[in-house]
Amino acid sequence: MKSLKTLCISLSLVASSLCAGTSVEFIGMNAPTTPEQMAKTYSEAKVIIHTQSGGKIERALSYETLFGVKDKVGTSKNPAGQLYSASMKPLLDPFGKPLIAETPDSNSLLNVEGSLYLVTHYEYDWILSNGSSAEKTDVWHERAPMSMTLTSLRQNPVDGKLKAVDQYPIDFSKVGGIWIPCAGSQTPWNTHLGSEEDYDLFFTKASGKEYQRAQKGLKAMSELYFEGKKEAKAYDYGYITEVTVKPNGKTSVKKHYAMGRATWEMSKIMSDKKTAFFGDDGTQVGLYMYIGDGEKELDSGTLYAAIWNQTNEDNAKDGGQATLSWIKLGHASSEEVWRWKENLSFDDIFEAYSPAEYDPQKHEGFKAIKAGHSEIEYIKLKPNMERAAAFLETRRYAAYLGATTEFNKMEGVAFNKKDKKLYIAMSYIEKGMTKDASFGKDDIRVAKNRCGGTYELSLASGVSDTNGEAIKSEFVPTSMYVPAPLLGQEVPADLFGNTCAVDKIANTDNLFYSSAMRTLFIGEDSGAHVNNYLWAYNIDTKKLSRILSIPAGAESTGLQVVENINGYAYIMSNAQHQGDFIKTMDKVLQIKVAPKIDKFQAPVGYLYGIPGL
Repeated sequence: MKSLKTLCISLSLVASSLCAGTSVEFIGMNAPTTPEQMAKTYSEAKVIIHTQSGGKIERALSYETLFGVKDKVGTSKNPAGQLYSASMKPLLDPFGKPLIAETPDSNSLLNVEGSLYLVTHYEYDWILSNGSSAEKTDVWHERAPMSMTLTSLRQNPVDGKLKAVDQYPIDFSKVGGIWIPCAGSQTPWNTHLGSEEDYDLFFTKASGKEYQRAQKGLKAMSELYFEGKKEAKAYDYGYITEVTVKPNGKTSVKKHYAMGRATWEMSKIMSDKKTAFFGDDGTQVGLYMYIGDGEKELDSGTLYAAIWNQTNEDNAKDGGQATLSWIKLGHASSEEVWRWKENLSFDDIFEAYSPAEYDPQKHEGFKAIKAGHSEIEYIKLKPNMERAAAFLETRRYAAYLGATTEFNKMEGVAFNKKDKKLYIAMSYIEKGMTKDASFGKDDIRVAKNRCGGTYELSLASGVSDTNGEAIKSEFVPTSMYVPAPLLGQEVPADLFGNTCAVDKIANTDNLFYSSAMRTLFIGEDSGAHVNNYLWAYNIDTKKLSRILSIPAGAESTGLQVVENINGYAYIMSNAQHQGDFIKTMDKVLQIKVAPKIDKFQAPVGYLYGIPGL
């Protein structure tokens, strides 16, 4: 397969980074209909390069697996998905077997001075065993300490296919381990930017029964990761992480505490190398912006939170339209935030009560917020805790200051530099996003859509915050809405059990924008599609194409588009927790599909067949 530039020259066309006047089109595939198709990761899609002279270059796409989580790669003594303690000792499950995660998530394929490396997240593992030993199950943990791997890849010089040749787990012991590393991105300076979703660690005593989830999570980190030698604390987790890969394959890791703490799905840095946006995953979450003090500065900067100002009618079925304004939360360095996290607890920052405990006659100066879950919390900031709150309790403090914390399941983020657009996935448009007359703060008032949608945000320079101070970035979001093709559609269950329209995106999650292809790629995390898909959406033609199907019940993860490595382009893609069937799936069909899926051999791989752009 020749690169696009070589093909352009051979066709006597003008060649540049992309042939003058060319465009990229994806020809989508049908949804799977047989048990064999529903049980595998595969593509029957095609890509067409349209040239200015009317010619076209057509290629078939195929899915290529680099490794499965049970595979041992190269010199590695352990499977890819093996989880480890802080001393890098392989963890065992309650039955003495290797604890292997079936949840590969983010990928970063990095070309480091000609050497190819792949950073891969393993997001979470449910380790309440389904075995027969009730005694061991009762004392075991709901979550495990998680991991990332670095895989050395070799590119075949003849056909461009990639092969995993060696692998090792990345050591996070110097930063206290990692908690639920979900999606990620690549920095403009060629490093991997990861994440930590701290769902379980967010809850406090005022959260009621969910507080026990936080304690169980910390217990797992203390007993499994630290092997009982150290106590894990909630403020150790919930940050953006960075992995730097050196030409010799060695790695260094860092947590960027100055970027704030929340249930970060991921962070995406703009082309100015200092402005970043986040996916804040969960219920009652917010939209946040970080601006570093300079280029490549992720350890000293300012955090902002958005206010949604709805511009269309209540209960709008289009996902809603709004202008955005920005509240400044605070400025800090990672060194300062690290000291705060080491010395402060939640009770040092806020006084808080649940609705059952709150007495307006006794508790003066409290504000009612919903942040991170649907229940009300009554909180009051303690003296001189503004900056600590901004960076350790980012979501609660944003709500406290009046920012919008009503978004739901905010997932992937992608950036279109040429058009100055940001894309943000909202997996489910429901809960806090719907009209709620029972609570005083109700910024978002749109119709429920459990199939979700992908929002487009316009970016601008010269914007001021709510205090009238200039925001020092050229990429400040000023409005957001959902383009019609990117809005999911609820339907009655079909013969297979799909409850969102099968030819539309359901529960958007992973996002990646390719400037060379003018295409937004979207991976699903849905229980409303029996099989989840990877989609290609051309932002010019508005054409939506299904280009990959993954096994029934699995989530499409690991999305990254690499536009050119030695004449070949790659779309990285994984499948996690495959075989977790949705409740609506036809039972007879499920019996046929289930035996064909190895639930514990989740693949890490890529879509192959695209010339380098």
